[in-house]
This record gives sequence, C-alpha cells and structure tokens, in this order.
Amino acid sequence: MRGDGALRRRCQAGLNKGEAAHKLKRAVFFHERGETRDRSFESQAFRASGLNLVVSAIICWNTVYLGRAVDHLRRQGRVIPPEVLKHVSPLSWEHINLTGTYAWGE
Repeated sequence: MRGDGALRRRCQAGLNKGEAAHKLKRAVFFHERGETRDRSFESQAFRASGLNLVVSAIICWNTVYLGRAVDHLRRQGRVIPPEVLKHVSPLSWEHINLTGTYAWGE
C-alpha cells in the first residue's frame, strides 16, 4: 500500500518527539541527582508536578525565542520553507543551565 510509508514516517516522527520530551524530563530530573526523597504520595505528586512545570517553562521559552528568530530572519528577507520549520523542535535544553535548585514558594 502506498500510504504505509507516509504513515510509518509520521508515527516515527511522533515517537521521536515523545522521546525528546522524555529526554528533557530526564535531564531536568537528573540534575536533582535522579532521586525522589519524598516519602508521602502527596509530596511525590508535587515534585512530579514541579518537574512538568519546569519542562513546560523550558518548552515555552524555546518556542517564544524560536518564533522570534524566525520572525527576525524573515524580516531580513530570508525565506524559511514550512517544510524546514516542521523539523524544528522546542525540546532542546543544551543552552539552559539545569544545575540550579528550583525553589517553590509556599
């Protein structure tokens, strides 16, 4: 069937994005030495929610600045085809210092 190749590529792209998101979460979690010291379920749930919040903030930050970079390039007359942009992902974190401590106020 002709559509099998396209479907397979779309599925693989989705899996790659999911894996990239998991790698980002592991990177944030690893800098906390990969340990959850909280004993209560509620505390563990709060820590997991905090991890999701930090990861979402990183993705949001990257999305905003990728958009600004694309806008800047377009204002300079550069043509950026949609086929190229669909391969750009906000899941990168190499430019972000993850070794800090996240303090959540009460």
